[in-house]
Amino acid sequence: MAFKIYTKTGDQGQTSLIGGTRIPKFDVRIEAYGTVDELNSNIGLVRDQEIDEHSKSVLIEVQDRLFTIGSLLAADPEKNKMVLPQISEIDIEFLEQEIDAMNETLPEMKHFILPGGHTTISFCHVARCVCRRAERCVLALNEVHPVDELIFKYLNRLSDYLFVLSRKITVDLKAIETPWKPRL
Repeated sequence: MAFKIYTKTGDQGQTSLIGGTRIPKFDVRIEAYGTVDELNSNIGLVRDQEIDEHSKSVLIEVQDRLFTIGSLLAADPEKNKMVLPQISEIDIEFLEQEIDAMNETLPEMKHFILPGGHTTISFCHVARCVCRRAERCVLALNEVHPVDELIFKYLNRLSDYLFVLSRKITVDLKAIETPWKPRL
């Protein structure tokens, strides 16, 4: 028999965590891992653009880590018996190394930058904003149910990576970086 994608078990507004616990679909935990899933889809959109192969491979690694984060957030910490992959300091250091490598080739930032300049750059900024929202959702979850701090640390660093990637793509595409100059 073929695997069916629909189970009909969520038709009444509840879903199951890894471990079997049923919770409302509007629960802060669902909001957190749902936003991480949204972020992962936006990362895929960036990866599907005409960008260099190294950046694509980094984004695939990021998507893998986001699936890990999603599974950790979707697990009931008290009832889950499954062994799940973990986030480590090495994952955060990887992003920091990528940020540092890109920054070496970028012009110094003297102003805040308006998002845009090319569709690919805008996709990076959208992903960055969703990443910031995912971080906020995870922090809100942490207020109710403790979350490994490496998860919000990773998301924080990932938003930095996406910002620097947007700047790198600006240079690669010879697009214009528009500074924000506040009218006072």
